[in-house]
Amino acid sequence: MIKRNLIKASAVAIALSLVVFAASCGTGSAENTSGAAGIGNAETDEAEAASEILPEESTEYEEEIVCPEDGEHAIEADGGEQTIENVHVVKTGNSDLGDEADFYGDNAAVYAAEGASLTLKNVCVETDGKHANAVFSYGEGTTVTVSDSVIETSGDCSGGLMTTGGGTMIAQDLTIHTTGNSSAAIRSDRGGGTVNVDGGSYTTDGTGSPAIYSTADITVSNASLVSTASQGVVVEGKNSVTLNNVSLTADNNTKNSDKSDTYQAVMIYQSMSGDAAEGLASFTMTDGTLLNKNGDIFFVNNTVADITLENVEIINEDPAGVLLRAEAAGWGNEGTNGGKVNLNLKNQTLEGDIIADEVSAVNLCLSGNSSWSGAINAADEGDVYVEIEEGSTWKLTADSYISSLTCNESAIDLNGFTLYIEGTAYTEGTASEGEALVLSSGSAGMGDRPEMPGNGGERPEMPADGERPEMPENGGERPEMPGGPGGTPPEMPEGEMPHEPPTDTLP
Repeated sequence: MIKRNLIKASAVAIALSLVVFAASCGTGSAENTSGAAGIGNAETDEAEAASEILPEESTEYEEEIVCPEDGEHAIEADGGEQTIENVHVVKTGNSDLGDEADFYGDNAAVYAAEGASLTLKNVCVETDGKHANAVFSYGEGTTVTVSDSVIETSGDCSGGLMTTGGGTMIAQDLTIHTTGNSSAAIRSDRGGGTVNVDGGSYTTDGTGSPAIYSTADITVSNASLVSTASQGVVVEGKNSVTLNNVSLTADNNTKNSDKSDTYQAVMIYQSMSGDAAEGLASFTMTDGTLLNKNGDIFFVNNTVADITLENVEIINEDPAGVLLRAEAAGWGNEGTNGGKVNLNLKNQTLEGDIIADEVSAVNLCLSGNSSWSGAINAADEGDVYVEIEEGSTWKLTADSYISSLTCNESAIDLNGFTLYIEGTAYTEGTASEGEALVLSSGSAGMGDRPEMPGNGGERPEMPADGERPEMPENGGERPEMPGGPGGTPPEMPEGEMPHEPPTDTLP
């Protein structure tokens, strides 16, 4: 059943809020088709005053749905199949429940759960509040499909598309812009799910707000992703991001915590918060471009990760930045919290160093006529295997230290430097047969929850199962949430959640 929670404030106050948003989305006739109290049946004088305030050109949408109340939804779909078209949604108000909002959807503008199938076409969703995610899909069996639409959020912890608890999100040709902190354009949280995006542009301006934050399986194709203050993409734990023919631009220039000293375009890590299961993380990019404005291209910490690049144009505008940095940082247990990486380069021409510290390991494979120029493990700290298939080459730019090598006679150009294999200098023009490293997630036990601005305290424990308590003024219960970290979300404890969601965990 679809619930449309229309205005419970005066028409003049509503109109003033709409003027703020009108420039990006436009407004419609404010016709109240749901039968709820709203502009459509407000006092005549106030309605006339409101119509005079609204811009004359704002006639694109057939209906206005405005929700100013804390913790409530403008549109709520609990089960069943529904389609909503040509609607302008304006959501103000905050949630002070932290995890409650970001795990389960409190205060989201558009919310679907209970196995609902919700389709949105030509809609504009705008939110201005804390924990005011725009479009939220919660729970296994729930699917939200949104196309040809505009989404803008301006408050902290307010993502564009949000998927949790095993939900599904399908998006096509969207324009999303977020300006708050910890507000990824494409976002997931505890319990993850599946997200497929095709076409459109997705831009973030806030600290700790990557274009994509993944605790799910997220695929984006034929789209533009831009972050102006954060990483472009973050993958946490046993989850994935796949980019197909995507333009990714990242300008990570603002720290969100002191857990890492570096900046990066793509970060893959395990926070040990319980929001993502431990295991193999994955980042795959085919075709398209990756432009990094500041710092390193890839950073892997406290997890094992597969990174696969095929026919991608990679540009690093920071001359001090490296291609890949696998090293310990502030997440996980000291001594076991390095990065373990399988880096696969297919049909790639690129340059940049690879760094692995003493608790990290890298398997590097070049295939399909790839050409790489750079040094690997120049500090002689990590464990590294290099494999260069027929037709691919490596040109050294500094002395490098590896554990094992597989290549033919013509694969390596020492370029005046020395390549050491287990301490022995490699002779240029010789073939070698080595063995890849076996990589596994090495951070046992729970570490600290990543720092989050304004969290007010420690995160409470989550019981393993049970029924989630009713949210204030939400009008009903949410679905049961069995399971544990990385699966369907567990029960929420009573009381307020004092910290922010995992999108706040970025360095």
